[in-house]
Amino acid sequence: MARNTAAAKPEAAPQVRSRTMRPIDLVHLAKQCLGDEGLELEILRLFDTTIATYYARLRAAATPEQIAMNLHAIKGAASGVGAWTIADMAVALEADIRGGQPMVAERVDDLGLAVEDVRGYIARLLVGAPE
Repeated sequence: MARNTAAAKPEAAPQVRSRTMRPIDLVHLAKQCLGDEGLELEILRLFDTTIATYYARLRAAATPEQIAMNLHAIKGAASGVGAWTIADMAVALEADIRGGQPMVAERVDDLGLAVEDVRGYIARLLVGAPE
């Protein structure tokens, strides 16, 4: 659906989802993969690599544009698998950057903790899973 750029509306404040007990919403992931468990595992492997890569790029980013691009990629990847905590944190950081605010190192570190939490969860899910 095309967006009307002539009359841009201000974006609403990001919604904070209630965190489930798991770092990844497995119901959401199953729906995204149409219940194919093999595909779910492959998606988790890909997400693990993707999130590690983009978080490292975020830490190394030197310009607001680079920071915003990496946060956007993190947000999209996390939303796809149901890693809502990461997605919500990335949305908030991205809004700050796009609003001209400086990156707050503590918030980036908090995002890093969430990334490590999800990566550890993925590792536990993949133990014993077929390659």
